[in-house]
Amino acid sequence: MKNEMLTVAEAAKRIEAGDVMAIAGDESLLAQLPRGAWIGGTTVYFVTEDGGAVVRDKLFCTTFPKASGATPRHLWVDELPRIAEGYKPGGVTMIMIPAFSVAHSQFAVDGQTWPGLFDQPLAGWITGVHLDDIGKKAPKVFDGATGKGHDEGAVLCMSPCPRVSVDLDILNIFAQGNDAKLTFTFAEGGFAAKTATVNGAEVDLARYITDNGLDTRLPLVANYAGALVNVSIQSVDVAAGEVKFYAPVVAGVEYRMANALGSYAQAFAQGAGAAGSGQYSCNCILNYLYGELEGQRTGGFTGPVTFGEIAYILLNQTLVRMEITDAA
Repeated sequence: MKNEMLTVAEAAKRIEAGDVMAIAGDESLLAQLPRGAWIGGTTVYFVTEDGGAVVRDKLFCTTFPKASGATPRHLWVDELPRIAEGYKPGGVTMIMIPAFSVAHSQFAVDGQTWPGLFDQPLAGWITGVHLDDIGKKAPKVFDGATGKGHDEGAVLCMSPCPRVSVDLDILNIFAQGNDAKLTFTFAEGGFAAKTATVNGAEVDLARYITDNGLDTRLPLVANYAGALVNVSIQSVDVAAGEVKFYAPVVAGVEYRMANALGSYAQAFAQGAGAAGSGQYSCNCILNYLYGELEGQRTGGFTGPVTFGEIAYILLNQTLVRMEITDAA
């Protein structure tokens, strides 16, 4: 794979030559691209070779040289449960979904129950906008087959990748807290909660977080058979008695508050290490903000900064990476 920051003209030339690409950038730039084997999503935050940056005049382009016969598609919300019907034998599927959309919520809550979803690597991200534009501009996804942008549904690029090996993984710098008694469970799943069961007692969650001075930069962490999955806290409204999350909590699953990091930026830099060159990756906007990544590098990992990451399911405060190599 090849990761590059390109001008519209440079990206268009690659598309017209038949390259299969995943593209991230400002909406005004994506709207200028010709039709072809690509999908795109909006963001202006990136981790470049020079470090984290806001970039509005170039596109971050990942080219997949091993992909052939790629099929970009846009799916409306009611079509999402049939994502796997478009999988290519021995292939890989890239996906992008607009933040704050119905598709975002449906994929987060129900996606892992959809038939065949885990049958091949599914990687991608939740598109966004500049933080100052939240509520003013809608995040978009672009379908290269038509060149059109959408603020609802999902775009996918489904590619057969014969004779290759695909390694899809996540980097999560957080671990579950050490206090086994400080656990959170929820009677109902979703992107918001008014109550939770903490240490066996039902509490007003917003009041509990506030009264106990919990650090909301730290996510709730669940252990799914050894895989640690974060649910990040978006806001705590004591007056309304509600806590909102960037990903849904799941009813009945046990969560613990993540361990404190000391230095968030240092922990992320150490976790990222020096690897990443030649891989596809996307990094959470919360890591960018809390890890103070502007101007800072994350090893060899470059890519879009996103409002959620996808490695089969929706993730938060992670870095998703995918490497495609020749099969042994």
